[in-house]
Amino acid sequence: MAEERVDVVVIGSGPAGAAVTKRLTDFGAKVLCLEQGDWINRAEFPSERPDWETQLKTYFYPNVRNLPEDYPVMTGGQLKAVQMANAVGGTSIHYTAHFPRFHPSDFRVRSLDGVADDWPISYAELEPYYDMNDREMGVSGLSGDPQNPPRIARPTPPLPLGVLGETVGRGFNKLGWYWWVADNAIISRSYDERPACMWHGKCTLGCPIGSKSTADVTYWPKALKKGAVLKTRSRVREITVDAKGRASGVLYYDRNNQIQEQTARVVVISCNGVGTPRLLLNSKSKLFPQGIANSSGLVGKNFMMHATASLEGIFDKSMDGHLGARGAVACSQQFYETDPNRGFVRGYTFQIARTYGPLHHALGGITGSPVPWGAEHHRVMRKRFPHVIPVIVQGEDLPNENNRVELDPAVKDSSGVPAPRVIYKNGDNNLKMLRHGLQMGRMLLEASGSSEILTSRVVVEASHLMGTARMGNDPKRSVVNAWNQTHDVPNLFIVDGSSFTTSSSVNPTSTIGALALRAADGIWERRQNWS
Repeated sequence: MAEERVDVVVIGSGPAGAAVTKRLTDFGAKVLCLEQGDWINRAEFPSERPDWETQLKTYFYPNVRNLPEDYPVMTGGQLKAVQMANAVGGTSIHYTAHFPRFHPSDFRVRSLDGVADDWPISYAELEPYYDMNDREMGVSGLSGDPQNPPRIARPTPPLPLGVLGETVGRGFNKLGWYWWVADNAIISRSYDERPACMWHGKCTLGCPIGSKSTADVTYWPKALKKGAVLKTRSRVREITVDAKGRASGVLYYDRNNQIQEQTARVVVISCNGVGTPRLLLNSKSKLFPQGIANSSGLVGKNFMMHATASLEGIFDKSMDGHLGARGAVACSQQFYETDPNRGFVRGYTFQIARTYGPLHHALGGITGSPVPWGAEHHRVMRKRFPHVIPVIVQGEDLPNENNRVELDPAVKDSSGVPAPRVIYKNGDNNLKMLRHGLQMGRMLLEASGSSEILTSRVVVEASHLMGTARMGNDPKRSVVNAWNQTHDVPNLFIVDGSSFTTSSSVNPTSTIGALALRAADGIWERRQNWS
């Protein structure tokens, strides 16, 4: 028997699902969210354990965690692993919380540079929702950035630069390159009944006091207070449709692994750039034999994740990088826009990051350069810890239909639902961009006074999951329209990173939240069309 019909059922409780739910409940809609994970007890975060650094190589990967609420993610091509979390708050529980916005140019890549496609919306249309999301989440930063459009005052002041930030800032200045204090979804002062960051330094393994702005401590308490319902340990198997091809609801496995049906006037999928195409492709019917909302054949295609490589500069003086919020200390978009003289299109961002503790350095840091065992171990450890400044080169990943999410023919999750397989290969443009970024990064660290520089290989692990149900005006070239509404099913919406038309070179969570709030407004404005 189907459960009582709701106005909107949202699948996934991460930054997108939480924002949609909260916004719609503010309007008075009856919203139910289904989350296959559960609430996490903050006292049980790995960051609270003495062996926390041992979790850095395991905790982010569903295939390693192998919890009942996880689903296996197979990989192919060059891709080594996919990072994600299934819990209330989604992967925001473990993100770095760097919170930049797209540039206006990111929405006009085809018009400006002749590659990829333009978004059907502009920065100006999304700007008020960026502002709203910043206020809801709680962001630290400094207004006045000359290379970005003016924006409202950050809800809390910027996090301190520390010795690390001041040192690399002098390097930027020496080269005459642009840089700015980073926006982070980590509050520097008490905000919205949450305490200020206490410099715990283990942000990606879970913030025990709630200073990091994760969806479970920002949107969800407000949404639940307004009447939203959140069901955990509820894994959706498929979207159901009626005879007219409209979404009628979902079939899901409850915490006892029993199949249940939830009907709804509107269905919103917010399962990330891997989980969303997986669900769409699994939702097959007579009307949608290739998966729901897939008349374009593009569901799962154009997977993007960011081209990434990194450097670590070793300094004679202690940089104290292990002390302070993880996020990003500062960033530079000196090489963000296309310059034909560089030999590639689009560009990259430099993120100046902090480090972890001694074990992280011993095992190789972010460049994968382990400290040798034996007679040299203590000498090299003393040289590196805590004397390192990490520089991350994060480049725009152009959409490519060969990079894709598909259903694995053999592997299933604990409920018997086919698992996704993610196939990815870096394009030539990515590799040229990263070579340039590593060269420029070396110049930066040398200008900052580094005595030795370690360089990574190209990183092929996916954490920013984008593009697999892309946005556009043409139903033949996209899956959703400008309001995140699927072209094929008028009451089915896809609201997460899978809707991205292009990837930019900045972290996606800020844009995901803004799109979610805008999509919620669109759903509510069209409520007269709800069946």
